[in-house]
Amino acid sequence: MVQALQYKGYVGPVLYSAEDKMLHGRVLGVRDMISYGGTDVRSLEKNFKAAVDEYLAFCEAEGNTPDMPFKGSFNVRIPQDLHQRAALYAEEHDLKLNAVVQLALKEYLTHAE
Repeated sequence: MVQALQYKGYVGPVLYSAEDKMLHGRVLGVRDMISYGGTDVRSLEKNFKAAVDEYLAFCEAEGNTPDMPFKGSFNVRIPQDLHQRAALYAEEHDLKLNAVVQLALKEYLTHAE
C-alpha cells in the first residue's frame, strides 16, 4: 500500500531518494505541479501542507479555480469487446454502466489489498 499524506482534499505519496537522502513527493490527481520534500517526516508533512496552501493562495491571487483531485470522474479506454460485455452486463442487471464500473473497481481493489 502506498503511504500518502492528505490535506484539504489533496493527496501526496511519500517517496524516498537514496541519492539525496530526502523524502519527497508530488500531489496526485492535479494538472499543476505541486511538489514537496523534507529530510524527515515532520519537515515533509510541514512542506506538503505549505505547498498545498501556497498553491491555493496562488490560484486565488490569479483568480483561477484550483484543480481538485479525484473529482469522481475519469475517462477509461478499454477494448471494444470489454466495453460491450460491460454494457450487456449492465443491461441484464438493470444497472447503469457507471455502476458496473464502480462495482468492478470496488471488487478489484478489495482483493488487491
